[in-house]
Amino acid sequence: MGRKVHPVGFRLKAIRDWNTRWFAEGKQYEERLHEDFAIRKLIMKELPSAGISLLEIERFPNQVQVTIHTARPGIVIGRKGASVKDLRGKLRQLTEKSVRVEVEEISQPDTDAQLIAENVAGQLERRISHSRAMKRAIQQAMRQGVEGIRIEVSGRLGGSEMARKEKLWDGRVPRNTIRADLQYGFAEALTTFGRIGVKVWVYKGEILPQKTEFEATDVYISE
Repeated sequence: MGRKVHPVGFRLKAIRDWNTRWFAEGKQYEERLHEDFAIRKLIMKELPSAGISLLEIERFPNQVQVTIHTARPGIVIGRKGASVKDLRGKLRQLTEKSVRVEVEEISQPDTDAQLIAENVAGQLERRISHSRAMKRAIQQAMRQGVEGIRIEVSGRLGGSEMARKEKLWDGRVPRNTIRADLQYGFAEALTTFGRIGVKVWVYKGEILPQKTEFEATDVYISE
């Protein structure tokens, strides 16, 4: 059996932070964890076509802050803020707390791993050839300036009798380097032949620790 490590969890506290930030113990931890799952499920259900790549949740006393990273902020906000106001009301009803919703735009959706995976999965559902969809996504990402991209699809590709896995890549994708700024995305295509999984890794360079300069100060040394 293969032992696979999630690219985000592998880099936590080195170059990445948690997508959900709060602290709890005992029964309260279980309740908040299930509440986070419910929040994410509700947002993805309410905004299926908004191109959401990442949801960040932070908790404060009697307040929940949700940050939505999306390629289509206009769909999330709606006309005169109607959509985001409606979403805030549903989240407040779900959590029974004050909810603050922030929307951040993704300026280059062609270089976002999650959006690339959802795009390829959508093309597979429209019966476009998997190799054509993968090659087009790789070309668009490399044209935007990423240093490397890798795409894997697995399942009954093209309606074949036996499931198989195919992968394409371009550039460098150092998946075992902790300092590598590596994005990971996963999506599933629901086709008439079955479910096809799509995995995407996008490498955007290395994140190196910044050197801190210490100023010389008077230090007392005991004799």
